[in-house]
Amino acid sequence: MFRNIVLSLIALCMITAAALPAAAAGPQWPDTIKVGFIPTEGGADILERFKPMLDQLEATLGIKVEGFSASDYAGIITAMAHKHIDFAYFGPKSYVEASEKANAQALLMELNKDGRPGYNGLIIVRKDSPIKDLAQIKGHVFAFTDPNSTSGYLVPNVLFARDLKVKPEQYFKEVKFSGSHGASILAVKNGGIEVAATNNIDLDRMIEKGQVEKDDFRVLWTSEVIPGAPMACRADLPESLKAAFAGALLKLNSNTTVLNKLQNGGYAYSDDKTYDIIRYLKRLKSQLAAK
Repeated sequence: MFRNIVLSLIALCMITAAALPAAAAGPQWPDTIKVGFIPTEGGADILERFKPMLDQLEATLGIKVEGFSASDYAGIITAMAHKHIDFAYFGPKSYVEASEKANAQALLMELNKDGRPGYNGLIIVRKDSPIKDLAQIKGHVFAFTDPNSTSGYLVPNVLFARDLKVKPEQYFKEVKFSGSHGASILAVKNGGIEVAATNNIDLDRMIEKGQVEKDDFRVLWTSEVIPGAPMACRADLPESLKAAFAGALLKLNSNTTVLNKLQNGGYAYSDDKTYDIIRYLKRLKSQLAAK
């Protein structure tokens, strides 16, 4: 109960700070803030999806807000490390990497469309594939998403090492990196890849956009819940700007037009400790790989 009261007060303070124009926040605010986005769907697609959010942030904060993506997840981590971006939409694993290499600080987490603060990793094949379960994926072409992806790399690697006790490069005919969840999903649908790691949120987004249908796929495996994707900042930014940015995002929870475009359920308070489970999985993966 006490924790809920504290979190409610924090959220209220964030929203209040978000209502302040840049002129009221002090001279330490930049004239423009830049927000980076890992390319879960491909760089151009994700920037298009987040544009209404950026427009609302600009209107609320009273300063120019620009979006930025890259060809891979590491590009967003590097951009924050070199202070080319101020805020970023990370996945859980890419956030953990950014917290170590780019002084990233988690502010809020993305909620799924039913308001749940998390999502599930999936391993998928085409619905008409002869592969019926995990026991039959050996010897086929498998796709990870990106080395810094949580559901597209870290979580399935723990599955392979801990539960199946196999090494992907030896177990599969070929292992590929697709670059984005959208690319993995389309490659499975089109037959270019036989088996792929992705997640339920990105699969649902592709279905909503009409690029695939639910009946195109068979889900072979579903992970336990993974913490929602964080919106993070550089820890060296002014505290007033961090609070205002987070508050402006929380205000979007009542904006159904923007949420429909984002294809999510809004945002909730989060912090660095939320992603300690990802740090544990990283350590576990390394330990298992060393055996």
